Amino acid sequence: MRKLLMSLAVLAFAAPAQAQFRPEPLTPIGQKIETASKSDIRSAEEKERDRERRPRQTLEFLGLKDDMRVIELLPSGGWYTKILAQVLADNGELYAAIGTERQLEPMIKQLPALSKVKIARTDAKLTPASSQMGFFEINEFSLGVTDADLVLTFRNLHNFTAPSRANLHTAVLKSLKSGGLYGVVDHTRRHNESENSENWRRMDPVLAIKEIQAAGFVLVDYSNVHYRPDDELRYEVGRKTVTGNTDRFTLLFRKP
Repeated sequence: MRKLLMSLAVLAFAAPAQAQFRPEPLTPIGQKIETASKSDIRSAEEKERDRERRPRQTLEFLGLKDDMRVIELLPSGGWYTKILAQVLADNGELYAAIGTERQLEPMIKQLPALSKVKIARTDAKLTPASSQMGFFEINEFSLGVTDADLVLTFRNLHNFTAPSRANLHTAVLKSLKSGGLYGVVDHTRRHNESENSENWRRMDPVLAIKEIQAAGFVLVDYSNVHYRPDDELRYEVGRKTVTGNTDRFTLLFRKP
């Protein structure tokens, strides 16, 4: 009897422990994102970065659905574009906007899986800032797309001067339908820290929230999906000891 009671006690403790470490079942959109992430159109290097960029968790938090009209701003080499394009291919629409000419547009022509990606023909003019080295200015502009459900930008806000960020947020607001979402991810700068040679490619999340709210958005939520306790917020994001492991804020806003 004593052995039986001990066995039951072990099982009672083991069951919650096993449940704690058992992965949660994927949602339908989570499964689509995972499938797209494993696609052979993505390079081994791109897949390796999934570990720290966590695309499924990020896109689920930012409200992605497979039937949305989505705009991705400043997509660079298309790291997220390759995932978004596959998730939205059957039921949704994906537009890429600003700075697409050098890398993304040639890639779209080469990869059949990206053939449905549309280029948003904006009147935005991106120019190096005359006042701040390493920063860019962007004029008042229109994204050329209306009634979007979701606009996304990943690690881009820190590249712009404050007036240019205001122009960007205003353009995003105009492109979204009422109730549309605006998802923002960027490298974290320590709050109220003056700009220096180490932090210029980081963004103060409190400042980001204030600026986006000033454009007319409502803050919906934030996520700690990219919280990194060992990033001291002291060093340039390209340093070998920091790159790939920066703390990043992840914010979601809504157009009223």
